[in-house]
Amino acid sequence: MGSDHDKDVVDCREALHRIYHFLDGELTSERRVRIEAHLDGCSPCLNVFGFEAELRRLVADKCRDAVPEGLRARIADAIDHEHDHTQVDTGPRGEMAGKDASEVVGGLPA
Repeated sequence: MGSDHDKDVVDCREALHRIYHFLDGELTSERRVRIEAHLDGCSPCLNVFGFEAELRRLVADKCRDAVPEGLRARIADAIDHEHDHTQVDTGPRGEMAGKDASEVVGGLPA
């Protein structure tokens, strides 16, 4: 039979199985401490952890749907131009009867 100490020890299999939970902060503080202790003493697992953490950081930094400021300015100018040169009919609650703003903007993220 194993001792209570054996229950506290995290092996490589468990550490790697829970690495995403660890990175997402989804572990109890007790389990997090045990996995940190394993990573401190196991360079192969620490390398995997470092790779996964760096990959997540890289994806978060590079994979964003950013709209260039110049494009935003051109869209705003086009909307202003349309507004100035088009009479807009509104319904009883103020809805636009003509063009929908999403037709001009195309659903760009703010």
